[in-house]
Amino acid sequence: MKITFLGAAGEVTGSCYLVENKGFRFLVDCGMFQGGRDAGTKNRKAFAFDPSSLDFVILSHAHIDHSGLLPKLCRDGFEGSIYTSNATAELLEIMLRDSAHIHESAAKRAARKRNQSKEDLEPLYRMADAEKALSQVVGHGYDEIVSLHPEIELRMRDAGHILGSAILEIWIGTGGDRRKLVFSGDLGQPGRPILRDPVVIDEADYLVVESTYGNRDHKALGPSLNELVDITTQTLNNKQGNLIIPAFAVGRTQELIYYFHHLTCEGRLNNLDIFLDSPMAQRATELTKRHIMLFDEEAKKLANWKNRTNPSILLKYTESVQESIALNRIKSGAIIISASGMCTAGRILHHLRHGLPNRNNTVLIAGYQAQGTLGRQLVEGATSVRIFGENIPVRAEVRSIGGFSAHADRTALLAWISAFKKIPKQIFVTHGEVEASSALRDELAGRTTGIVSRPMAGEVYIDESPVQPSK
Repeated sequence: MKITFLGAAGEVTGSCYLVENKGFRFLVDCGMFQGGRDAGTKNRKAFAFDPSSLDFVILSHAHIDHSGLLPKLCRDGFEGSIYTSNATAELLEIMLRDSAHIHESAAKRAARKRNQSKEDLEPLYRMADAEKALSQVVGHGYDEIVSLHPEIELRMRDAGHILGSAILEIWIGTGGDRRKLVFSGDLGQPGRPILRDPVVIDEADYLVVESTYGNRDHKALGPSLNELVDITTQTLNNKQGNLIIPAFAVGRTQELIYYFHHLTCEGRLNNLDIFLDSPMAQRATELTKRHIMLFDEEAKKLANWKNRTNPSILLKYTESVQESIALNRIKSGAIIISASGMCTAGRILHHLRHGLPNRNNTVLIAGYQAQGTLGRQLVEGATSVRIFGENIPVRAEVRSIGGFSAHADRTALLAWISAFKKIPKQIFVTHGEVEASSALRDELAGRTTGIVSRPMAGEVYIDESPVQPSK
């Protein structure tokens, strides 16, 4: 058996793993690289394998850093099925189309400017490529064992990260050569509202585990909610400004709406005007409502996302570009939630361009910001940022709340791994910046009898030894 680590190795984004055994090969995830000057180059680079040679793809969840290169893969020759959870299959219809639209729009903007490179004038992929990929998606339910090949079985378990996110249990081979691979995907933080806690896995021969927060813990939820109340009150009431929140369209947006609703029900906030300015987030929010059975019990009680019964909060969807532009004329009192979560594209860039120079405004960063992204620059205290070719002064207050992360923190990751009844023969720590993945690797090495490694991009693991069959 052979595993090649093609992405999310030594960094957070670009999740992609090639698995090969006895003449068949498949991918786990096919994600886009985000952040950093070389992200665009890496996304456009030819795949390190022939896409037409793949038997199938297994997808852990819909976030673009896990799914975003599927249209390119299908355009370049992949004809097989893309297996994922039912909810992820529905989310992909929103996210891949939106991604294609972003790339096509960027190419059109580049065409209106002088001295643009040939690469900038050609979108990474087009809407037709996204539609092709969507036609190859096959959804399955959680906990269902699916035969993908005479020697391969798959079971997806709830990862608690976003709607439809899955831990992947993959059995390869037969008899004495049967091995079990587990890919954590992105694990959610246990004890948080809306989605259920990640499912505990009993055993694996090989484990590929994420490490986004492998070197640190999140702030407790209670203090984070207190901070959200303080930031909102100070911005809207004391400074008479606007609160601008970059948020991932899937997961973080719905969570923030939940928190604002919850806090108004408790009487800690009131008279809120919230503008959800992301067509993709709007569609994802409605989709989230339709999958209420995947919520935890507390979230089910507050599933009325538009808050029609709560006069203290008004959630408005901006449908058109004109309505989005009009938000930038609001001088105070608005909470604007817009994608993308790392400020790499989308309508949030326009709101930052208009809102950052105003000292009365606050920009609230409520999620992970990858290296090289505009969001990371803001978190690290940049006094000026470049947006649409302009230098924009950062006079608005920039605040960050780490307690809302959808990723498991160090303690949660260690607890999830420690729950394995059969210690994996090999643990591969991926999907983290070097400091985070190294810290988790070192901690695990002192706790387990298995081999723990931190593979880098392009690294190959080969194991031809027989193992005791897993159940």
